Amino acid sequence: MVEFAHLSVPWERRLQTLAVLQWVFSFLFLAQICTVVFIGLLFTKFWFLAVLYAIWWYLDWDKPWQGGRSIQFVRRSVVWKYMKDYFPVSLVKTAELDPSRNYLAGFHPHGVLAAGAFTSLCTESTGFPTLFPGIRPHLMMLSLWFRAPFFRDYIMAGGLVASDKESADHLLSRKEGGNLLAIITGGAKEALDAQPGAYRLLLQNRKGFVKLALMHGAALVPIFSFGENELFDQISNPPGSWLRWVQNHLQSVMGISLPLFHGRGVFQYSFGFLPYRRPVTTVVGKPIEVQKILRPSQEEVDHLHQRYIKELCNLFEAHKLKFNIPTDQHLEFC
Repeated sequence: MVEFAHLSVPWERRLQTLAVLQWVFSFLFLAQICTVVFIGLLFTKFWFLAVLYAIWWYLDWDKPWQGGRSIQFVRRSVVWKYMKDYFPVSLVKTAELDPSRNYLAGFHPHGVLAAGAFTSLCTESTGFPTLFPGIRPHLMMLSLWFRAPFFRDYIMAGGLVASDKESADHLLSRKEGGNLLAIITGGAKEALDAQPGAYRLLLQNRKGFVKLALMHGAALVPIFSFGENELFDQISNPPGSWLRWVQNHLQSVMGISLPLFHGRGVFQYSFGFLPYRRPVTTVVGKPIEVQKILRPSQEEVDHLHQRYIKELCNLFEAHKLKFNIPTDQHLEFC
């Protein structure tokens, strides 16, 4: 039985739905549309616009690997306020961040579309500049998305940068400090485990970000987004199932995962690609001090990695009861 939205839904909620709709649309389809538009322009009387952009694109090619190009006008857009209120999304601070230093943050979990990470770090709707004055947040995204014309400029405007070592090195080596580089350590593969009630993180063998922190002496900051996995349902795909096998194979070939998710629709609540209206609370943990070691040994990496996991677990345990998570529920790592 399909449950339709009431005609008397307030305009405020309609605008919230519209804001999230454009975000989901952008996430799923905008890169492809931008590519088609760019190629299509070459076969119209406006071909020179495509040529001019191609020249700009060539000259600006390395920007996603050199800190990106955050634009405050885009980050402060009223659209993100409506998107934040849709769930709603909130940002919680547990410790101060020194604006004279650089930080490397691990963000957990990925969820299906990383709504908490985007809203908290790529917009100012949750009050990041007020909570952490002098800190500029950057969120890593798969490098392939920065190869899409026009779309690359749009995502860079929010503070997104390429997820390569070169990009991390550039930001973490800035002597003026004040940079927080966030990595969703579970990556696209973790999205396949994004089920309501799931607290399984792909972190056990993800140690590259820890090595980067050691090489730059950047403090590690654990971040956990409570409610992220509650936003969508996903067709059952337990490890070992034929569906998970296909998804893992496609992920290894394409670099992106394809979770078969569903939520609600625009005019009804029973099915669709919009996330459910469920609260998301992103909690920023206490920084873990890291001593700079230019060539860290595997033992040093492993030690810091275990310390990071312990601090992440402590963060989860300290806040889970506020979100009605059972006392016997703990983080699982794979």
